[in-house]
Amino acid sequence: MPEGHTLHRLARLHQKRFGNAPVVVTSPQGRFADSAEAVSGRVLLTADAWGKHLFHHYEGGAVVHVHLGLYGKFTEHPLPLLDPVGQVRMRMVGAEYGTDLRGPTVCEVIHQVEVDDIVARLGPDPLRRTADASRAWVRISKSRRAIGALLMDQKVIAGVGNVYRSELLFRHRIEPHRPGTLLTEEEFDAAWTDLVALMKVGVSRGKIITVRPEDDKGLPGLRGRPRSYVYRRTGEPCRVCGTPIRTEVMEARNLFWCPTCQV
Repeated sequence: MPEGHTLHRLARLHQKRFGNAPVVVTSPQGRFADSAEAVSGRVLLTADAWGKHLFHHYEGGAVVHVHLGLYGKFTEHPLPLLDPVGQVRMRMVGAEYGTDLRGPTVCEVIHQVEVDDIVARLGPDPLRRTADASRAWVRISKSRRAIGALLMDQKVIAGVGNVYRSELLFRHRIEPHRPGTLLTEEEFDAAWTDLVALMKVGVSRGKIITVRPEDDKGLPGLRGRPRSYVYRRTGEPCRVCGTPIRTEVMEARNLFWCPTCQV
């Protein structure tokens, strides 16, 4: 599932490609046809993101809300566009570029009151300048749930997925089963600051980069991606201590950690 940096990167790209101009919106697949017609031809005022949610704000108050889920993806092409291929839920066409959306969990037209309701259910987003980290700390410090589960809870911190969860805990040598109540405020502050920096790199580079230069050695990353410390490295030697990386399922998601470095 795409993590928060992907949605912020998309918001910036869509603002650049389509912002402050009319956009033709269609639904070649048909499932979004009535909603597409409601915004087509209107000016896209702003595109922004909160956690894993993308919002396109159009003149007149309509907002296209997208959650990519596991399979959603935007593909972009310069004009003129070819005929749609596959199940294109939404096509956006601007002055120079078009983009097709396939396979989202959510693609709907809502209004600002509903946007506010969605945001109210989410925790602070590390990529938003106004993010209040203390909200996340309060929830974590009062919870007996494992920190590995809390980091994946979008009501605690918005935008963190399995890669950032696993890698952040390793970078700060935090055992993922530790209850939130046993995390110190100093540990949380250091992890939050690091998370903000890592996710900003994700936005600027378009990929998750977590391995420090001095540890950037050993086996290659998954399918040519940047190396990770523990994510999807089950049984491989830890890049720091050499201990085999462990994995288990925590609250229906795969968890990865080093049993020696993270104690």
